[in-house]
Amino acid sequence: MTDEIAAPGSVSALPAADPVLIVDDEKNIRRTLRMVLEGEGHVVHEAGSILEADAVLAKEAVDLILLDVKLGEDNGLDLLRSLKSRGEDGMASKTSEIPVVMISGHATIEDAVSATRLGAFDFMEKPLDRNRVMVTVRNALERRRMWREVHELRRAVEARWELLGSTPIMHELRRQIAKVAPTRSRILITGESGTGKELIARALHRNSSVSNGAFVKVNCAAIPPELIESELFGHERGAFTGAVAKKRGLFEVADGGTIFLDEIGDMALPAQAKVLRVLQTGEFTRVGGEKSMRTDCRVVAATNRDLEEMVKQGTFREDLFFRLNVVPIRSPELKERADDIPLLFESFVKECCDENGLGYKPVDEPVLARLKLYEWPGNVRELRNVVERLVIMSDEVIQEKDLPPYLGGPRSATQRRDSSGPITAIDLGRYAGKSLREFREEVESEFIRIRLAEFDWNISRTAQALGIERTNLHKKLRALGIHRGEGSHNDPE
Repeated sequence: MTDEIAAPGSVSALPAADPVLIVDDEKNIRRTLRMVLEGEGHVVHEAGSILEADAVLAKEAVDLILLDVKLGEDNGLDLLRSLKSRGEDGMASKTSEIPVVMISGHATIEDAVSATRLGAFDFMEKPLDRNRVMVTVRNALERRRMWREVHELRRAVEARWELLGSTPIMHELRRQIAKVAPTRSRILITGESGTGKELIARALHRNSSVSNGAFVKVNCAAIPPELIESELFGHERGAFTGAVAKKRGLFEVADGGTIFLDEIGDMALPAQAKVLRVLQTGEFTRVGGEKSMRTDCRVVAATNRDLEEMVKQGTFREDLFFRLNVVPIRSPELKERADDIPLLFESFVKECCDENGLGYKPVDEPVLARLKLYEWPGNVRELRNVVERLVIMSDEVIQEKDLPPYLGGPRSATQRRDSSGPITAIDLGRYAGKSLREFREEVESEFIRIRLAEFDWNISRTAQALGIERTNLHKKLRALGIHRGEGSHNDPE
C-alpha cells in the first residue's frame, strides 16, 4: 500500500475525529493506515491481535474497525463473529452496530462470502489502494452516522411511551416487566381505561428478544366484527365485496416482533376461535384463502373488562383466556399512585408546550396539591387532557385560577346557583326544619349539579365520575327536576 499512497488532498477530506480501530498483525500496514487516517483528522487505535483488539474496545469508543482476516495464529473472522454476536437473551452486543471492513492479502471467495454473512460492511484486498480505502472508510462512517440518527430518533419516539413514576407500585410494575420481558411467555395486561396498558405493552416489547421486530397494535374494540378476521389474518383478492387486492394481516405483519391485542374482551367469538388457533399452532389462513401460513410473534393482550366473568357468561372463550393469561400484569389506577402526579404533570407540560410551540410553563405548588386530591376516574389519560387545557389557557405560570371547577378552580356565574355552594359545616343551618329525605334530595341535587358543571353537562363522563350508569343518571335528573342546559347548552353523550 505504501507505494500507492496518493498525494495529500487528492481525495476530499473525511469528516474529522471519528475514532477508527486498525486490527492487523503487520506493523507496516497499521502504520500506513494510521498515517492516511490521522492525516484526515481521525483518532486511530491499533491492535495486532484479537486479544489486543478486545482490550482497546473495552476502553475506547470506536466508530469503525479495519480488520485483517489473518492475524498470525488468530482468525479475524472469529473477532468479526464476536463483534456481531447476540447474547443468550437475544439482545445485540454493544459492538454489533460498528461497521467492520475486512482486509486480506490472500482473500478467497469463501472468505469474502463468510465475512459478508457475518455482517462485514466491505472486503478489501491487499495491496491496499489509498483512494479505495478513503472511499470505503467514508461510506462505512456515513453508515455509522445514519445508524446513530435512526437510534436517536427511535429513542425520542420511545421517550413518548416511557413508563413514568417513582412510587412503590410503579417500582413493582417495572420489576415484573424486567422479569417477564426477555421470555416468550404470553402476557395479559388488565386495568382501567387510561391507566397506560399500551405503555406496559411497549415496555415489554422494548426489553424483549424481538425488540428489533415490529410492534403491531390491534384495537379490537375499534374494528367492526365483520372486519376483524380480515384485519388480523389478511384476505385474498375477491374474498368478499370490496376485496380488490390481496392484503396482509396484522399477525403476518407482526412476524418476528410483537402483536398487541388491545381490548381483547371486545373481540367477537368467531375471531376468538381463530386467534386461539394461532396461539396453539402459529398457523392461520387468510380470509378467502386455502394456504396455511405461519407467524412467529410475541402476543401481548390487554383489557379493562373482567374476562373471568365473561367466561362464566359465555362471551369469552375459556381456552383462549387461559392461553392469554399466562403471566397477568395489572396496570394501576392513577389514584393508587397520586405521588407520581407531579412527575407526570411536568412531563405532560413539556410535551404539550413543544407540540403547541410554547415556552415551558412552570406550575404553582398549590395546583399540584389540588390534583393529588382528585380521584381521576379517567386516570393518566384524563390528567394528560387536563394538562393540555392548562398549558393552552394559562399565562406564563399555571396557577389555581386556571384549574377547571371540579379540580378547585373558580366557578363561572352560570355554574353558581344563588348563593349556595358545596356543603360545609357552616351552612348546614339552611337545612333546619327539613326532613332527612328533603335534606338528602337537596344535597344530592346540589352535588349532581356541581358534577354536571364540572364536565360541561357531558352525561357519560358525569355518570362515570359519579360511579353510576348513564341511564340511572338520566332517571335521577328527571326525579330531582334538574333540567338540561343548566350551565351549558351541550349534552354530549
